Amino acid sequence: MAVRETEQVTEPMTALYDVAIVGFGPSGAVAAGLLGAQGLRTFVCDKSREVYDMPRAFALDHEIMRVFQQLGIEEQVLAYAEPFTPSEFYGVDGQLIKRFTTVEPPYPLGYVPSLVFTQPPVERVLRAHVQSLPSVEVALGCELISLTQDVDSEIDTQAGSVTLQLRNDDGTNRQVRARYVVACDGATSSVRNAVGIALQDLGFDQPWLVVDVLVNEQGLARLPQTSVQYCEPQRPCTYLIGPKNHRRWEISINEGEDPKALTTPEGTWKLLSRWLTPQDGSLWRQASYRFHALVAERWRAGHVFLAGDAAHQQPPFLGQGMCQGIRDVANLSWKLGAVLRGEAPEALLDSYGAERKAHVTELTTRIKAIGQLVGERDMAKARARDAHLLAECGGVVKSVPRQNVQPALQAGLRSSQQHAAHGTIFPQPWMLIGNERVRLDAISGSGWRLVLDARETAVATPDGIPPDVASSLQLRKVRVGDTSHAGALNEVDGVLGNWFTQHQCVAALVRPDHYVYAVAATAADILPMVQAAADQAARHIKHDAKR
Repeated sequence: MAVRETEQVTEPMTALYDVAIVGFGPSGAVAAGLLGAQGLRTFVCDKSREVYDMPRAFALDHEIMRVFQQLGIEEQVLAYAEPFTPSEFYGVDGQLIKRFTTVEPPYPLGYVPSLVFTQPPVERVLRAHVQSLPSVEVALGCELISLTQDVDSEIDTQAGSVTLQLRNDDGTNRQVRARYVVACDGATSSVRNAVGIALQDLGFDQPWLVVDVLVNEQGLARLPQTSVQYCEPQRPCTYLIGPKNHRRWEISINEGEDPKALTTPEGTWKLLSRWLTPQDGSLWRQASYRFHALVAERWRAGHVFLAGDAAHQQPPFLGQGMCQGIRDVANLSWKLGAVLRGEAPEALLDSYGAERKAHVTELTTRIKAIGQLVGERDMAKARARDAHLLAECGGVVKSVPRQNVQPALQAGLRSSQQHAAHGTIFPQPWMLIGNERVRLDAISGSGWRLVLDARETAVATPDGIPPDVASSLQLRKVRVGDTSHAGALNEVDGVLGNWFTQHQCVAALVRPDHYVYAVAATAADILPMVQAAADQAARHIKHDAKR
């Protein structure tokens, strides 16, 4: 990106920031919140001053609510969210062919596993939280013009830095220098283009209209009581039940139709006539999009990292777009903190792209398959699809939890040994402190944790981990189970006890982003497990040679 000529005087460059974030949407705001909570000097900018108010994210899951809990805003977010209804898939002849639902309580992470929400007010909650953090500077109405990397920075010859050339919406220019930059500036990312990272196409490209309607009581009585995927070749579409009277339709655009005409009130109501008339509610917002399946070839270029839509785009059929971006920054933020504090080598940051690219690619591939199932346009193939799905279940459609679609981490900072628990999200049960119910993270924090099954006498006592090993990970030990053991915490519903039993282990080593590094089958396996994690974190192999 070239710097454009300007007559305005450039403001002096500020001191070196730890991290600069370009983009203040959900991913950028969560990144700023997580970095700011660590006391890291953080700069975040966005060319827009207002929250984007067109239809975008619609769904959250319990993993993302756990991140909001870490930020301390979970109750504010839940005020704009409701449980996701089951999603029913109907085939060519109107028969039920597939059904997604959620797991039964008690819930493994302490929240309803799938939620719908209203994005603009949640974004405002995020922004207000970030703007309250003393170590974070927020610059709105501030656009990136160019960036340069200086690996031989005079400020820190070991770390290097990135200089951002910025333009404020009042016409003034500004320079910002940071040790690291995180690009959260969306699908058309200026940062991604500036560092020359291309996107890999996973083979999905379809035009759809997305419509949000505020439905009145008369209209609500006419609509389905579950969310619906209409797998109809003539026009595949989706109906989603949002919070309160918010309803969303995602309607495929047929060949030859003009997307602009469909986004007019007249065009939109014509498509909605199957369900509603203008007397049944009011159009809130509508927009046409092309649904893609794209993943960045690399997630790092020197001291610049991609996250959110800058790194990947996926069809919306499981509501994972925003969730994916928040997973990105949750993964990256704790690693940046460890490196900037000198607790881990700079090479640890290479695990970010290795972990997140593999996870995103696998999940996007699964989402794409669902999109292809919904969007099959060939009538004969659609009938064959229906027959196949019904034959698989013996004619009785069974509910499948949405969470079953989530893959585990397969690469990066996790044990090389194969185990079903490795790379999965660790549970967060409800705990009983006196007469008060609290979630586990509120007690244990969100750093490296060694969680011990206190029902096992051998692991209810000190485990003999050398202080230097525990210190290298800033490790905290947590004992959960039978409170007859001193210092053990008592869980309410047996979620974690069942998890230990299911995975045939007595301890779990949990990363700061709540992913399981490894589990120990016996007390004797605990020290080698922790030692292996400390060694791997200290000498993490660089996975991306191109950087």
